[in-house]
Amino acid sequence: MKVDDFRLPRSRWPRLQLFEFTDLPGLPRPIRRWLGDYLRGIVTLTRLFEPAAPRIAALLRSTGTDQVVDLCSGAGGPWPALAPGVEAALGRAVHVRLTDLHPDGDAWAWLEASAARGVTGHPGAVPADHVPAELPGVRTLFDGFHHLPPASARAVLADASRRGMPLLAAEAVERSALGLIGVLFSPVLVWLVTPFLRPVTLSRLFFTYAVPLVPLLVLFDGVVSVLRCYRPEELLALSAGLPGDLEWRVERARPWGPAATFLVGTPRQR
Repeated sequence: MKVDDFRLPRSRWPRLQLFEFTDLPGLPRPIRRWLGDYLRGIVTLTRLFEPAAPRIAALLRSTGTDQVVDLCSGAGGPWPALAPGVEAALGRAVHVRLTDLHPDGDAWAWLEASAARGVTGHPGAVPADHVPAELPGVRTLFDGFHHLPPASARAVLADASRRGMPLLAAEAVERSALGLIGVLFSPVLVWLVTPFLRPVTLSRLFFTYAVPLVPLLVLFDGVVSVLRCYRPEELLALSAGLPGDLEWRVERARPWGPAATFLVGTPRQR
């Protein structure tokens, strides 16, 4: 099967390829950064992606590298809090390179300063489906896979598989009634979490409390994320039959309740 002619298997609740405000190139950079700060803050407080640490450490161990290339990094995802956990599980220092098709140098400078160590931003544009050869290492993608239509998502996996680069794609939401109900409470979470986000600015506070633009955008994007998130069987279908040297599996961090979903590509055992 060709990478670019892929179709998802049929589902009683079909996936919808809608848009999120964070997808729009014209979204003002401060608003984009506030949305990213909230997402990073909520996954850090809930420790939702904490189970990714031993999984990433295992991928690093399998290839003998200490390099991680984070794709579609946006505002940096969970890496400032996640990197120490990966290092603890691996037993040595880890170097994380943040990449994005539209990198935000200001946001990454702040992340580099706030991270304990080893987290840096790549200045150039990096397409997730064609990562430059000068950026080798285990690839990660946090809360970005659902943004991609099926053909593009499969191309991201195919690029990693052809180059033999292990990959972990993690999603915090799921396409289910429980997932949809959960995101309906996101405006309340925005109001609760914002005082703990840094840096604190008058403009951030104004557009969160006086004019609730940020909570409404988080709600809209959250609902859309649920509606276009890939289910486990769809993730397996996306990764089936790819050329290259990776084998794929889907894992859940917990068997019930709010849990991250991981699509993991590991080198085939020879």
